[in-house]
Amino acid sequence: MSQFWERYVKPAFSQAKSNLLQLGSQPRGALLWKRVTFLVATPAIGLCMINAYSGARAPKPLPPFVKYEHLRRRNKRFPWGDGERSLFHNPHVNALPDGYEA
Repeated sequence: MSQFWERYVKPAFSQAKSNLLQLGSQPRGALLWKRVTFLVATPAIGLCMINAYSGARAPKPLPPFVKYEHLRRRNKRFPWGDGERSLFHNPHVNALPDGYEA
């Protein structure tokens, strides 16, 4: 048993101890990610919020409706509502086969 201890267990404990000592003396990884979070990620999130809210103020006018044959084809009615509107239909943006809802 002592030969097993000397050959395998003791070197493993000494290696683990030296690894823990190195981690305790050099916390550079945590410091790096802390700085990245506060100096890069937080301003980037703020800029994205400003961009999102500034674009949401002025709605754009809808383009004129053109009835193309290959768009808005209904081979089978939708199983809900009147059968013409999709599940996530937005009446302000999405057109029906006959035109926009007014």
